[in-house]
Amino acid sequence: MSLSIAPLAARLSPRERTFILLALSLGGFAIGTSEFASMGLMLEISRGLSISETQVGHLISAYAIGVVVGAPVLAFAGAGYARRTLLLGLMGFYAVGNLASALAPNYSTMLVARFVAGLPHGAYFGVAMLVAAAISPPAQRGAAMSKVLLGLSVAILVGNPLTTWLGQQFSWRTAFALVSVLAIATVVMIARYLLPDPDEVRTSPMRELRAFNRTQVWLALAIGSVGFAGMFCVFTYLAPTLVQVTGLAESWMPLAVGIFGIGAIIGNVAGGWLVDRFHFRAAALVLVWSIVVLLAYPLAAQSVWTIFPMIIAVGTMGALAAVLQTRLMDVAGEAQTLAAASNHAAFNTANALGPWLGGMAIGAGFSPATTGYVGAATALGGLLLWGVAVLVDRRSRSAVACEG
Repeated sequence: MSLSIAPLAARLSPRERTFILLALSLGGFAIGTSEFASMGLMLEISRGLSISETQVGHLISAYAIGVVVGAPVLAFAGAGYARRTLLLGLMGFYAVGNLASALAPNYSTMLVARFVAGLPHGAYFGVAMLVAAAISPPAQRGAAMSKVLLGLSVAILVGNPLTTWLGQQFSWRTAFALVSVLAIATVVMIARYLLPDPDEVRTSPMRELRAFNRTQVWLALAIGSVGFAGMFCVFTYLAPTLVQVTGLAESWMPLAVGIFGIGAIIGNVAGGWLVDRFHFRAAALVLVWSIVVLLAYPLAAQSVWTIFPMIIAVGTMGALAAVLQTRLMDVAGEAQTLAAASNHAAFNTANALGPWLGGMAIGAGFSPATTGYVGAATALGGLLLWGVAVLVDRRSRSAVACEG
């Protein structure tokens, strides 16, 4: 796939580039806030809709399934459209989905609304990454794409504690209404600052699809889908763990979510550092760290003095995102758009798998803190898949060497 970034980058001033990146990052902030809002407001949504905490977990899974379905489908279907048009349509769609979530009268309609809201998530990030690269000089592409993802990290640190607090003070519906407003603001900013690009090279959907169909691409996505599920398993049921196991009041949740955000930012920085030094081996290091943290989580949940450092540690598991994104860039070839979107689909497969498995354990009568053990098992599964990827890679290189 040709990126041909020089003409557009040369026409933009640093100020114009900054406003475009700010608009794209605001979209990431809106998405991150919506994605994690149900976790911080699990108890409020449970009471508001008269459903169980496990059913709130199903709402979280419905959003994640929407991402999994929408990321590859919308990225493929929209490959022939201008990126500006796609971004405007995807974020407008996101505003509608979250408004529907805020107005949902019962569990069934909320389930559908969360699924619909999740559809544009991955495709937005995939297209936004390409736009960030296209508006930047070649030496600054990585920094530009990291600024788009920064919106997601800031959402965990600031957006989610804010919506959790607002939901506790007013109504859980306030959180999704606020996300809808942020999405509309993103549409306005993109329309204002990202002008149509007459030199944009349109990609071929079938060419990307052919390049996407590689064993190492699918293995990288599988590692994210399984290995990342543990973090979501624990974070989804953090509120009942704090209340029922640690013995804290619900009013501690905004602080807990903010502390998790600190861990997530540390994980993002650490992930970049690890992948620069250890390449694909960094995935194994992060997964081993995840297993250790998750096995210690049930014990740490017993005390207020240990639970908050442990929440930071759980947040650092997000380092896996940077590692696997880099891996996909290395193995996806011409399928960069589809791979970027599908990476978010993989992580939201984990977001669906984790709450579902954790809900099964809690539904069977186990403590909410045992989600740590469930998560450790999924991290172990991700580590085994990493081993398979390394083995396949070595065999492929050996076959090439023999042919040479």
